[in-house]
Amino acid sequence: MQTLLPIEYSKSLAVSSPYISTQDICQLSRDFQQWQKDTFPYVEVSVLVSTRSQFVDNVLSKLWCQHNLDEHQISLLAVGGYGRGELHPYSDVDILLLTQEKISDELSEKISTFITQLWDVKLDIGHSVRSVKECIKQAKNDVTIATNLLEIRQICGNEALTQNLYPLLAKDVFWTSKKFFLAKREEQFERHQQYHGASYTLEPNLKANPGGLRDIQTIAWVAKRHFVADSLEELVAHHYLTQNEFFELLECQDYLWRMRAALHIIAGRNENRLLFDYQGEVASLMGFGDEGKRAIERMMKRFFRIIGRVAELNKMLLQHFDYAIIKKDHPVVPLNKDFTIIDGQINAVNDRVFMSSVKIMEMFLLVAKNENITDLHPHTLRLLRNARRRLISGLMDYAECRRIFIEIMRHPNGLGLTFSLMHRHSIIAAYLPQWRNIVGQMQFDLFHAYSVDEHSYRLIKNIYRFSQPEYNNDYPLCSKIMQRIRKPEVLYIAGIFHDIAKGRGGDHAKLGAVDALEFSKVHPINDHDGRMIAWLVKNHLVMSVTAQRRDISDEEVIRAFAGIVRDEAHLDYLYCLTVADMRATNESLWNSWKANLLEELYFNTKRAFRRGLEKQVDLRAKTRENQQAALELLKEYACDVTHIKTFWNKLKADYFLRYSPVQIAWHSRHIIKHSIVKPLVLISPKPHRGGTEIFIYTKASINIFAKMVTLLDAQRLSIHDAKIISSKKGYTLNTFVVLDQKNKAITDSNRALDIAKKLTKSLMKASPKIKTKPAPTYIDNFKIPTKVSFIETATEKTTLLEIIALDRPGLLAKFARIFQQNKLHIHSAKITTFGEKVDDVFTVSNADNVALTQEQQQQLSAMLCEK
Repeated sequence: MQTLLPIEYSKSLAVSSPYISTQDICQLSRDFQQWQKDTFPYVEVSVLVSTRSQFVDNVLSKLWCQHNLDEHQISLLAVGGYGRGELHPYSDVDILLLTQEKISDELSEKISTFITQLWDVKLDIGHSVRSVKECIKQAKNDVTIATNLLEIRQICGNEALTQNLYPLLAKDVFWTSKKFFLAKREEQFERHQQYHGASYTLEPNLKANPGGLRDIQTIAWVAKRHFVADSLEELVAHHYLTQNEFFELLECQDYLWRMRAALHIIAGRNENRLLFDYQGEVASLMGFGDEGKRAIERMMKRFFRIIGRVAELNKMLLQHFDYAIIKKDHPVVPLNKDFTIIDGQINAVNDRVFMSSVKIMEMFLLVAKNENITDLHPHTLRLLRNARRRLISGLMDYAECRRIFIEIMRHPNGLGLTFSLMHRHSIIAAYLPQWRNIVGQMQFDLFHAYSVDEHSYRLIKNIYRFSQPEYNNDYPLCSKIMQRIRKPEVLYIAGIFHDIAKGRGGDHAKLGAVDALEFSKVHPINDHDGRMIAWLVKNHLVMSVTAQRRDISDEEVIRAFAGIVRDEAHLDYLYCLTVADMRATNESLWNSWKANLLEELYFNTKRAFRRGLEKQVDLRAKTRENQQAALELLKEYACDVTHIKTFWNKLKADYFLRYSPVQIAWHSRHIIKHSIVKPLVLISPKPHRGGTEIFIYTKASINIFAKMVTLLDAQRLSIHDAKIISSKKGYTLNTFVVLDQKNKAITDSNRALDIAKKLTKSLMKASPKIKTKPAPTYIDNFKIPTKVSFIETATEKTTLLEIIALDRPGLLAKFARIFQQNKLHIHSAKITTFGEKVDDVFTVSNADNVALTQEQQQQLSAMLCEK
């Protein structure tokens, strides 16, 4: 294959006729883009990147002469990535037109028509027109301009002008090495903060994410200004980079370049964010296969590992620059014969310290014990990286390492900075063989925002925050529990193992529990604690599942959950683990609704333990108790007790068991003075379980529930819980707990009033016209077959039904209409969305108000899957 064919095309521009049309250049560009796509699997990405730069050079040179700009005192310079000779398939083409102090009107006009034609030939041009003096003046106040000028390369034009600029860029009056380093370091810090300091996002930006291409370039920019180095390789000669580190950076850059080039080709534009829409095709083009989800996960696992390596090298080298450029004199504080502290960073005294693997663990224990340590010294980090590569077996093989690891887990500061450094520098992976398998492992969905190892790390950091008094206001209940737990290491180790078996196939909770038990047996952990750790790993999903998918006001649900948990000690541990886990999965999906559900389940279970699980709740007594408490509340509103009791007689006993006295009083005082001509819509002024409670009282009709959920969806509200109760007189009393688009309760009273009016008006119409919002385009990238399952319960009156399906607008209404077609009564609904997937649980009964028969279950299941 002739890889330079497009260059031959573009070179022919120079010897062709004096004029070449815009159409001809556009055709050449299309041919070139096709060549890039066709040859991508077969050529080095560096060839693709440099070849496009040469192609653009030739196009610009031809048009420069065509516009007679070569007749004037002006120079055309490439800047930025283009200045380095690196242009990805659809990257911007940044140029500087360097002029004398004053330019004539004739030249100004020619520049304008030149730039216009560059846009016409579909080059994404970024340009500036400046004199030498203006370049220096503007660059002094803008580090971005200064950085671009460091990478200028002349394409054509007046060489004398360019030669006037070069020496000025090397002077300290332009940017001193110290000032430039500080500016670039701050720029990188701000960029990392913009991406929340985490490289593990669902749709990463290959260029700007921490550990991405920009971090490699930051090293090169600082080196260029300090050492006047034209390449990273020159840092080897300056002893700031070893030969191995240089090759590692090149390997990382090559992968990220290849990924970015593939993304550009698939997107057909300058796109740096790896959106879901592109991930499958990019994985295929890069050779990871065509299996969709699995190919994407393989590609992303390598990506996450690559950016981890880049981030570590970036940190080490910038710290080296810090000492070379800024910290000339630094105090040294001895720790022991092996380590000292230099400017808060722990430093190894000799280069052979990590020849003993135990010294690695000893160093991290020192970090936990000494609060003056803030980081690893770059010299120590380099030694640690080399030692990590030399490890023949896991650190866990050594008895002393196992003792130290548990000591770190038990130390009050062990899960703070110490654990962060151990995770960031792959020591957890070097210690635990199972952890290595989950490093960079992602799940192709919208629910899990982080790779498995990053999620587990964040979970453990959440637990650690529960133990710190400064976070008491952020996590009041978890903090209270955690700060009284005698053995917090049990929770930390459970956090390490809770997802460690993901990706192996099978039930990861059960497999992880086996690993946790084996771990406990070979570490200084007693049998009781080992069994507790294994139990927590095995059951780490039970509390979130129960809270989000079951009716936790149902005493049977609480009794069943309490039976699994067994005692308050297990409950305390499980509650903290569950909150930490849910908050670490996807920050944008955690909300007060979920927090309140978990808290309510915790206290309901605690009351069940103190009452005694064997003691059954007297339902009639509870009904009377709730009614009496509601009457006491209603006295404040001077309600007629006779009217209240007359209304209550129209209700089934179920109503008084499923609602609290406060809710019963709120409903009753509005219903008795409401005209039955139109529906009653009440919206709670204060959040209920972290969400907004919408109560609707109206005459029962066909598809009334489907109509309600469709109307709520039209108001851009997400339903998380629903209670559906029918009165004896043909009315429905439906309650929905909703959140707005920001995942928060409705706090604006005007907005609440507007929703209530619109719902009332629409419910009075037989067939209101409701626009269903379109499904987002990324949904097409996910394949989730509809799964229907029936959950066993102790009651014979209702059936518990779980539906897992791909989320889409109007889905809940579709479910409701199918229930109506099957003449089913809906009693409650728990609506849970995990990214692109819904996992809804309904309590239903058939037309005879009893649980569904086997035949009815099969018929319903088939219809749901088909529709």
